[in-house]
Amino acid sequence: MNCIIVDDEPVARKGMKSLVEQIPQLVLIGSFNNAIAASVFMNEHTVDLVFLDIQMPGVTGLEFAQSISKDTLVIFTTAYAEYALDSYDVSAIDYLVKPIEMNRFLKAVNKAVAYHKLLLSETPERVEEIQEEYIFIKSERRYFKINFSDILFIEGLKDYSILQLEDQRVITKMNLKNIHEQLPDKQFLRVNKSYIVNISCIDSFDTNDIFIKSYEIGIGGSYKKLFFDEFVMKNLPKE
Repeated sequence: MNCIIVDDEPVARKGMKSLVEQIPQLVLIGSFNNAIAASVFMNEHTVDLVFLDIQMPGVTGLEFAQSISKDTLVIFTTAYAEYALDSYDVSAIDYLVKPIEMNRFLKAVNKAVAYHKLLLSETPERVEEIQEEYIFIKSERRYFKINFSDILFIEGLKDYSILQLEDQRVITKMNLKNIHEQLPDKQFLRVNKSYIVNISCIDSFDTNDIFIKSYEIGIGGSYKKLFFDEFVMKNLPKE
């Protein structure tokens, strides 16, 4: 995968370059200290993945990400964990908080590599059959029977949806909006622009995050009222 680094801090660019060069699947073809220079480069070169800082002078990383082609993946790199929810709004692959550890970096890259292979596919998928307790979803030329009760959550990435089950993931070329329309409203709830959760699988939550198994999912600002009205108020005992 061809990748570039966009970060206004020289030390951060150097550190990211060192990480990238340790991953055989990545080919670093550019490093930039601002979004404008990166944009000019991307107009002339094929870039599969951008490691993008958020807080930069001029055009911020979030603003730049909104202009990037849907065929190019984005991994945010920033010193500020509070921007994590904002990354959902631009369909970022992942969000890495500096200083970045190699094992966490590798996890994000593996996710990007897997999704990049999906973007190379041009075959649209669809829900084949809907029943009261399950759906059939086409993925990789097969139809999978998915029980609603087995879905922990669904993650949207550009034109794809990833159904996270207890012991596997099913990835299909359907956007999150379309698959959301096929789900039973009483069982599934959208909690940010990129995630739908099975409310029966929620283990715990606080004012900002939902925890399902080992997964932590942020509650988007515009979705908080819906979450607390539809889940919290209906499930917590009244004092």
